Amino acid sequence: MSSAIIRCPNCGQLNRIPAERRAQGPRCGRCKNAIAAKVPVGVIDDAGLDALVAQSPVPVLVDFYADWCGPCRMLGPVLQGIAEEYDGRLIVVKVDTERSRRWAQRLGVQGIPAVHLFKAGKHVAAETGARPAPHWRQFLAPHLV
Repeated sequence: MSSAIIRCPNCGQLNRIPAERRAQGPRCGRCKNAIAAKVPVGVIDDAGLDALVAQSPVPVLVDFYADWCGPCRMLGPVLQGIAEEYDGRLIVVKVDTERSRRWAQRLGVQGIPAVHLFKAGKHVAAETGARPAPHWRQFLAPHLV
């Protein structure tokens, strides 16, 4: 059975939710609040990204975007599909570069959309631009088990 790693929107705790329990209204292990059963892509701030990258048992794919960016809006649904496809083996999050700038500056993000991959707390790959799903599958292949 597959399971998903879902970040609690209330306290930020990472929760492993088995596939068979997703429809049963899962609750956070730390704060006991209800968490969404299927949230493969979430918007996160710099502090939340710090914790997620450090704690995640699976790779974290980060989409640095802005609401005004046309290519970013095109990439959103593609990464949503990737998140669903790799559910339980990958966490996909979005960081709004207009509101949360620290990580983008630290990584030297010059253009958006910029997609960065972290594994075991370390930056392992990056790519800029809106690309189709097959490209992202190939990008992820060497980093996923």
